[in-house]
Amino acid sequence: MINILNFRFPLAHTFSIIARDPQTGRLGVAAQSHWFSVGSLVTWAQAGIGAVATQAVVEVSYGPLGLDLMRAGFSAPEALTELLKADSGRSVRQVAMVDVKGRVAVHTGERCIEAAGHYIGEGFSVQANMMTNATVWEAMAEAYQKAKGDLAERLLAALEAGQSAGGDIRGQQSAALLVVADKPSGQPWKDTLINLRVEDHPQPIAELRRLATLHQAYELMNAGDQQLGQGNIDEALERYRTAAQMAPSIVEMPFWHAVTLAELGRLEEALPIFKQVFQKEPAWATLLQRLPRAGLLRNDLQMMRRILSLMETT
Repeated sequence: MINILNFRFPLAHTFSIIARDPQTGRLGVAAQSHWFSVGSLVTWAQAGIGAVATQAVVEVSYGPLGLDLMRAGFSAPEALTELLKADSGRSVRQVAMVDVKGRVAVHTGERCIEAAGHYIGEGFSVQANMMTNATVWEAMAEAYQKAKGDLAERLLAALEAGQSAGGDIRGQQSAALLVVADKPSGQPWKDTLINLRVEDHPQPIAELRRLATLHQAYELMNAGDQQLGQGNIDEALERYRTAAQMAPSIVEMPFWHAVTLAELGRLEEALPIFKQVFQKEPAWATLLQRLPRAGLLRNDLQMMRRILSLMETT
């Protein structure tokens, strides 16, 4: 018998989902736990390789070592089998892996705290331990399979369903969402598409969804910049508008939208946007005056005076 005192911490008892998107090939993992910073322990993924969730009484090395084995050509089931063989604490582990071909493997140790179990579907698995009841993982699987949208949206839907079904018996604390590309680009900083963590929050899944929406809005801003660089002005401005609508509390998005309009000579369209920004946060008027020197706005004194005159009416 193992000495359980040697296997008590970290206790990332949790519910999670790993998946490969059959349409895009993207790989992802999402988790929630009543444990601080679940994402730093449980969620692992690498573009073109696979994804891992290692939880219960966590052995963190299942994440990097599992990815190493899959990179070396092992399937997810083969990689998990190899790591379990060498782990004397496997009875208290819960680990799931999916590889780039969508092959899935899950281990739920017989000593994982009830309610504990998992469900394997086509290219995905859900797993949970120390849950309020045994319906959590089935609710997650059903939600993932029924959800619309991209991989991140479906992973979030699974987490929300797990919480609605009862979730962690201890309550909520942290959550994480990690999505990587279908294949490596040779530029690793581009391969991680989403990496969001809520380290400590009363409602971490709701906060994770808020952050995912913000992430999407900023991605639209980036897409707008790309369209602008290609000379597609209308497409760029539409993306800026949509991003600002998705994140109404973030004044930076309409600010740069207005700056772009001003730079394009469409000052009359820009002025009402500038006014709304300055009303919320006057410091942006000071930042505006620094842009010409940085080459981010044409040096037009008359235009600048008209924009700054808005401060007199705010």
